Amino acid sequence: MTEKTNPQVADLPVLPDADLKSLEKLIGTWTLSGDTTGQVSYEWMEGGFFLLQHVDFEHNGHVIKGLEVIGHLKPFGEESGKDIMSRFYSSTGDTLDYVYELKDNILIIWGGQKGSPAYYQGTFNADGTICAGGWVFPGGGGYSSTMTRVVN
Repeated sequence: MTEKTNPQVADLPVLPDADLKSLEKLIGTWTLSGDTTGQVSYEWMEGGFFLLQHVDFEHNGHVIKGLEVIGHLKPFGEESGKDIMSRFYSSTGDTLDYVYELKDNILIIWGGQKGSPAYYQGTFNADGTICAGGWVFPGGGGYSSTMTRVVN
């Protein structure tokens, strides 16, 4: 059987999903204050398909260090998933999954799946140097967190 392919389509460059660009305002190093203290930094992985977050902060007396990989799931040549997903790997062995949404100046990070009762919601100021908000947990728990961009 003859395989039918369009060589012009096959040669097109593979580009990251356009909605990932909404996360561009996260790029850089941020100082955390509020109920968490420390630093996080975001950078694009080579190719621009994934955003990497490096985490080093303290919350409730616990030091949390880790790496989060943020982007669209795309297993084995399938189409990209519609949501921007992430997995966080901590220095304590935890792996945590999230879904990211950033529209205008509102950042929402859903714990687990979109629409989860556990989520972070923060608002960026007009110049994008501060994101103030907090985590909400089921049953009324949560904590506040403000990210302030570190200027080099």
